[in-house]
Amino acid sequence: MDFLDRSDQKAKEIYKKSIEGIHHTPLKKLGSNTSRIFEEDPKLLLFILSRYKFVAKQFEGYSSILEIGCQEGFGAPIVSQGAMKYTGLDFYKPYIEFAKDNLETKENKFQFIHHDILLGTHSTEQFDCAFALDVLEHIESSNEELFFRNIQKYLSSSKGPIILGMPSLESQVYASERSKLGHVNCKSKKEFRTSCKKYYRDVFMFSMNDEVLHTGYDPMSQYLFAICSGPI
Repeated sequence: MDFLDRSDQKAKEIYKKSIEGIHHTPLKKLGSNTSRIFEEDPKLLLFILSRYKFVAKQFEGYSSILEIGCQEGFGAPIVSQGAMKYTGLDFYKPYIEFAKDNLETKENKFQFIHHDILLGTHSTEQFDCAFALDVLEHIESSNEELFFRNIQKYLSSSKGPIILGMPSLESQVYASERSKLGHVNCKSKKEFRTSCKKYYRDVFMFSMNDEVLHTGYDPMSQYLFAICSGPI
């Protein structure tokens, strides 16, 4: 028992030392929309995080990353871990104001800008890569070309890759009414690929159910990813 007591005490001392300073670290907050998701369906946050993790893995080694539709900046720390700079755009000003207050400082790499991608570019700044999760399904099909072309203008020499993610058309039968709000352009995997191929030579498609990537039957996919390169 003496040995176990000493071992337990040593473990406690090591643990206390490992968390020294934690209570002095400023806490980051969840925005109102993210907090609502946590209250209503906390598992959904895991699925959202897994989508950002997928993007982060694909964009390892890129210096500057642009996100279109960043909302409250929830995924910014994930995708930007290996990058020198992250910029997030969103058309909804309260999201951007929250992200600025919560994450943006003079010293760090986060930048959040209130801007609608359908209006063009907010500046001449160029990025190595770009992504948009849960955005395209809110864009009318008549504005798809504008959406793709404006993203391309942000990329260095228009050659940088983009990643797009959206819920599948088939998943909408099971989606809640809230989650379907504004969904005017959901697609099947085949339709998604066809849309992307209009603007990019190379399009690589992935399926996801919850937080799991899979190569199964396409209509059973809840969520779809497209990695696009080689702009046309």
